[in-house]
Amino acid sequence: MSLADFFTPIDLKKIAPKKGYYTSQLGDKIVHYSVDFPDLEEKTDIAIIGVMDDRNAIGNPGCSLGPDYIREKLYQLNEGGYSVKIADLGNIRAGEKVTDTYFAVKTVVSELIKKDIIPVILGGGQDLTYAQYLGYEELEQKVDLVVIDSHFDLDEDNHGESIETTSASYLNKIFLHDPNYLFNFSNLGYQTYFVSQDSLRVMDKLYFDVHRLGELSGNIAVTEPAIRNASMVSFDIGAIRAADAMGNANATPNGFYGEEACQLCRYAGFNDKLTSIGFYEFNPAYDSNGQTAWQLAQMIWYFIDGFYNRKRDFPLNPKSQYLIYKTSLTHDDQEVIFVKSKKSDRWWMQVPYPSAGSPNERFHLVPCSYADYKTATSGELPDLWWRTYQKLN
Repeated sequence: MSLADFFTPIDLKKIAPKKGYYTSQLGDKIVHYSVDFPDLEEKTDIAIIGVMDDRNAIGNPGCSLGPDYIREKLYQLNEGGYSVKIADLGNIRAGEKVTDTYFAVKTVVSELIKKDIIPVILGGGQDLTYAQYLGYEELEQKVDLVVIDSHFDLDEDNHGESIETTSASYLNKIFLHDPNYLFNFSNLGYQTYFVSQDSLRVMDKLYFDVHRLGELSGNIAVTEPAIRNASMVSFDIGAIRAADAMGNANATPNGFYGEEACQLCRYAGFNDKLTSIGFYEFNPAYDSNGQTAWQLAQMIWYFIDGFYNRKRDFPLNPKSQYLIYKTSLTHDDQEVIFVKSKKSDRWWMQVPYPSAGSPNERFHLVPCSYADYKTATSGELPDLWWRTYQKLN
């Protein structure tokens, strides 16, 4: 089966300006499926995918129509100081069953990653995150998942053995998936009044990284190490405050500012390890003057900009491009070793595998911040080191 079989073409008449695109605009640069399906054998870095299914988007019917509204704005933005190699594959329409849509998304994500192409998914409901995650099943690698959301979507799932889930319960599916190939989960921007204490205890018990909105607001740079650790990212537009992104039936007054959301996406683009990203829950029925569509278009622009400015400093090779720092703990003979890139000034921390760990590697490298290094130089063990060691164990 060809990838083209999963997609329907874009109707450019509906989204293109009457005068067409300037040669500097992405609408003129992106190879799009309006007549012929893009040739992915030619060099392609990023593939845009629309998914028009909102049947399990809780409280947000109509978000299936979002992809073309985002495209309309994205195509009007100008290319940065680089030459993009982006293909827009069109839209995956809702299958006869929700599971058919999931199968299509899973297959497309998996095939694109195998081709070293990053899928940028325009949803649709956030339940599609589970289909995005399933795309990694055949790749035989551990997944580090970052979700940018004001909630933990951990509601009880009533779909039994089926892969079907909802936007309020897909995390349960991911956490309980067998075989388990999830190594780490991070949430950025949860709002405490939307989160039960039981779910916080679950996150703590599993040594997952969760960060309150108040911890990050006005200090968005602290999210960079968590995002740099991600294999895949899922962004719920509801994590942005309603004043900046009202195009969501579940929008609330508080959340990230629009420019902070753009910075999060730029960090995701910078991440050498990231292989897929999804933007979910945008509902044009609630948008005013296309402002949320513009917001999402600019977030995707920043992701693209980050991608084309990657430093390629992970894995750590050659070693001459890195500085090694060793710190000693106050109450222990143990050393904590840090690595700093000369190219980007980014930090990593070495966490040793337990004795029965990886036969090929002695330690796991986890992205960290300068603050973690300062904690270790003061003689204290960074919390990130401990949580990572527990997961390796």
